[in-house]
Amino acid sequence: MRRVAYIATLTGCLLVGTLAGWTALGLRVDNYVYDQLTSLSKAPEKRAQGAVVVSIDEATLQAQGGMREIRPILANALDQISAAQPKVVALDLILADKGDDADDTRLEAAMRATKNLILDCELVAEKWEDPLPRFRSAAAAVGHVHPEQDRLDGVSRVISLEETGQGASGRERRWALSLEAFRLASGQEIVESPEELTVGSTAIPASRADGARPMLIRYLPDGVETISALNIRDHAAQLRGRVVFVGVTALSAARDRLVNPYGQNVPGVEVHAHAFETMARGQFLERLSNVPSVGMSIAFVAAAGLAFAFFSGWLAYAVAVLILAVAHIAPVVLFRQGFVLPYFGPAGVAWLSCAGAATYQHFFVRRQLTRAETEKARYQQAIHWAAHEMRTPLTAIQGSSEIMTNYALTPEKSKQLSEMINAESKRLAKLIQTFLNVERLAEGHMELKRDSFSAAEVVDTCMGRVTPLAERKKIRLSLDTGVEGTLVGDRELMEYALYNVLTNAVKYSPSETEIHVTAERKNGELRVAVRDQGIGMDSKELKNIFQKFYRTKKAEASGEAGTGIGLSIVEQIVTHHGGRMEVTSEPGKGSCFTMVLAANAETADRRG
Repeated sequence: MRRVAYIATLTGCLLVGTLAGWTALGLRVDNYVYDQLTSLSKAPEKRAQGAVVVSIDEATLQAQGGMREIRPILANALDQISAAQPKVVALDLILADKGDDADDTRLEAAMRATKNLILDCELVAEKWEDPLPRFRSAAAAVGHVHPEQDRLDGVSRVISLEETGQGASGRERRWALSLEAFRLASGQEIVESPEELTVGSTAIPASRADGARPMLIRYLPDGVETISALNIRDHAAQLRGRVVFVGVTALSAARDRLVNPYGQNVPGVEVHAHAFETMARGQFLERLSNVPSVGMSIAFVAAAGLAFAFFSGWLAYAVAVLILAVAHIAPVVLFRQGFVLPYFGPAGVAWLSCAGAATYQHFFVRRQLTRAETEKARYQQAIHWAAHEMRTPLTAIQGSSEIMTNYALTPEKSKQLSEMINAESKRLAKLIQTFLNVERLAEGHMELKRDSFSAAEVVDTCMGRVTPLAERKKIRLSLDTGVEGTLVGDRELMEYALYNVLTNAVKYSPSETEIHVTAERKNGELRVAVRDQGIGMDSKELKNIFQKFYRTKKAEASGEAGTGIGLSIVEQIVTHHGGRMEVTSEPGKGSCFTMVLAANAETADRRG
């Protein structure tokens, strides 16, 4: 049962941690960790065919007439870029509307003179917004511009390499602007598979199962090299053989400004350049599915469970620290290898499982300690009880044997003492057996006897044994009613219980008082009551009277020897016989202890 509860606790930790990792909070934490790992990762090396951004910035717009002159600005920029002989030119500017005929004619001519020109398109309400046909016919390819923004924090970490929308000839699929640029720069066609796209020797991890083939952008920490459109001639050498991305970067005119994992605000054209750089370098980041994440979480739970099951103390906690270290370091190591592992779920499971296992085992150890202390206390109580109960017969045996040894006795007196020694020895043996039976009964190791015996005989036997004690204190002991009924159980234990109640009444009653014993059978129960005229108890003392080792202050002050264990054993015996104890008392006026027991209808009538 304990093992099942332990496994259930660990399973709960696994479920809670895993489900928490799929919540908005968990995903936000995963994004934060991703951004931090991106910031801490080593800057990748650039390749010779790397991208460069030609920006139509604020200075360009101010110098050349603003956005109303955007087509002459583009035509002039393309002429200068084409003269520098770049490998590919990708234009991130929607040219879907007609402009001035002269401006459109000049721009078209500049486009046709530009080698490997790529124009952009955009999805608007599931429909493609394409460049004007005259411009599109001048381009080598058309690519969409849809960098994804995370819905939780607005950061652009992913680009969709494939998008589908309604075009002139029905549903049309378009590749991303950056992917088309990489295809033309490589001189290779795109080969598709369900899990990746391959361009030449470069395999791009972009699964169709994730929808739109998302690719994580590995941003360059220092950004992509940028040249203002005003200064193209001054930097023409830097454009030769490069992939040039042209777009508006002016804050007053750019429609798409995004936040990257470094927390930098970047224009859309630069995002496409970073995406191209990711493909050109071939240093991709790949998100791992939930399977490795859940598998790692299960491993953490198993490790934590085994650690606290087989080890204890500092060793168990040392293993827990190791588990937590692995949970926090594993995402870092995998990130450096190009794999993105969810952080919150596995780390949360590691913390919960270590805390859960430690807490469970802590309370289990505490239960074991409490049980051990209880058993030790019971053992000590048993020894006290045995010493107290056996003192009287041992004293009688010791005194009688000393008299027989030290004095010359008549045969009659010697016989009398021998009979006393024999009787007390039998009584001692009976006490030992009773002691063992009570202990075994308390531990649940003994089944109660189911013998039938007369209630009247039990009362007579106990009163006969107590009468000499009462006479020595000049206390009158009387049975006021007849005793009816037959009891079922262990007669010896029942005799011990009633004898203990009677001796307590005698011990704590003043001389020349009376003790009355009554018996009443009603509704299948026999109520045997012992009423004395002793010291009595208040209500607070009554609540504790059956606790082991409890003695009232008046009982301790009376000078009577006692351990405070007798009444607790009495209650235990009566309870195991299916009965109960009832007590009424008043300080200075005595007490009444009543044993309530189940009794059969057979009768025996005795009066004392």
